[in-house]
Amino acid sequence: FGFSEIFALKWLREAELKHGRVCMLAWSGFVATDLGFTLPGEMHKVSSVAAHDVATTYGAMQQLLLWIGLVETVGALALGEMMWGGSDREPGNFEFDPFLLTVDPVKKADLQLKEIVHCRLAMMAFSGVVTQAVLTGKGFPYF
Repeated sequence: FGFSEIFALKWLREAELKHGRVCMLAWSGFVATDLGFTLPGEMHKVSSVAAHDVATTYGAMQQLLLWIGLVETVGALALGEMMWGGSDREPGNFEFDPFLLTVDPVKKADLQLKEIVHCRLAMMAFSGVVTQAVLTGKGFPYF
């Protein structure tokens, strides 16, 4: 028994890449905030753990929902085309390569492997850093 017997492998890879990319950004932002890199204004001078409650108080979460919802809608169109529209699009590939890093197939395969490994690491790292921050109540390095 495996998930690939229930869901298409393209769907699973797309989800893994999306969650991994989000976690890479989330880990960086979480740690950067606790190190003191914040937006200007008094409302942004809070810890990463308290940021959700402050954002909810000031109405920023509704803005996030709106803009992330728009991005997800566009992504869902690309995903639908990949899954059921007959597109040859690879999971996670949005054809955005301004530096032409993936022209060479060998280098492209190497970069894809590195990305998925870093995505998996970021998913574990983010869950660990949030848990440690909440348990200790301290900022980076969370002990």
